[in-house]
Amino acid sequence: MTRTRSLATSLLSLSAAALLALTTAGGASAAPTPSGDKGQASVTSTAVDSTGAADYWTSDRMRAAIPGDVLASKALERGNTSSAATVEKGKNTKVPAAKGKTTIAVNENPVDHIGKVFFTLGGTNYVCSGNAVVSANKSTVATAGHCLNEGPGTFAANFIFVPAYLNGAAPYGKWTANALYAPGQWSGSGDMQYDTGFAVVNQLNGQYLSDVVTGSGVEFNAARGLTYKSYGYPAASPFNGETLKSCYGTASDDRRNPQFNSQGIACDMTGGSSGGPWFIQGSTPETSGSNGLQNSINSYGYNSGSAVMYGPYWGTVIQQTYASAAAS
Repeated sequence: MTRTRSLATSLLSLSAAALLALTTAGGASAAPTPSGDKGQASVTSTAVDSTGAADYWTSDRMRAAIPGDVLASKALERGNTSSAATVEKGKNTKVPAAKGKTTIAVNENPVDHIGKVFFTLGGTNYVCSGNAVVSANKSTVATAGHCLNEGPGTFAANFIFVPAYLNGAAPYGKWTANALYAPGQWSGSGDMQYDTGFAVVNQLNGQYLSDVVTGSGVEFNAARGLTYKSYGYPAASPFNGETLKSCYGTASDDRRNPQFNSQGIACDMTGGSSGGPWFIQGSTPETSGSNGLQNSINSYGYNSGSAVMYGPYWGTVIQQTYASAAAS
């Protein structure tokens, strides 16, 4: 999650004023209509050498990793090319799992399918959040695009997923990645509209990830303005990244930069929560909280005195990225 608010060195180096200068129009209440090739599905991926990755991530290295939101900041510095008329909204698609408004992040007990992701880019170790999702390969993890690819630029190395991380412990093990997937619009131009990625992890002790933890269901091309509960491991002050936090709220459009096509919920989580899942809240406990369908991730925020977390709209491009990773 990249923020201009209280994230120390892991903030957007662009000022709020500079961000405001990126937009010239007000926010729209509906998803933009398709326009040009940019809204078409485009998926990039890379194979990952997982040799030694699990051993590399000692408890000390995990605690010392830098919140990955700094990478989204760098992507914006390289020049974001989002256009308000490029996100293609397709048919609403749900892939079910196999089985009031708050501004302050609250403490959560560990959830087996939500965890931290650790990776190396440019020789630096970073940390984000992620979530295991239902997939044909039983091995797919959703996170932010900037948590696995520079946007634009290279893919990460030493990538692992640690579900239910708590105070340096890995109760379900360290799952190394064998492949990383991102929308071409992210890996090619750092387009904030598509700040989502998926990692495919190796088996651990002869088991697939979804044999060990629950795989969340996912939904694409959903209505806007839904109520969500988001989760993550914020690491920048006043948090330390050692425990799971959550926020709850009804989404509204980002009117400062409508070209991002994102939605925000009231939340004060900081850097390190990047890539944490947003779950659509249903009418029953079985479809609420972390049991809901994942429909976005923690992406960015602003330094404006308004604690709001923004996440990308999961349309057809991100859907195709998920489908490619899940079927690999």
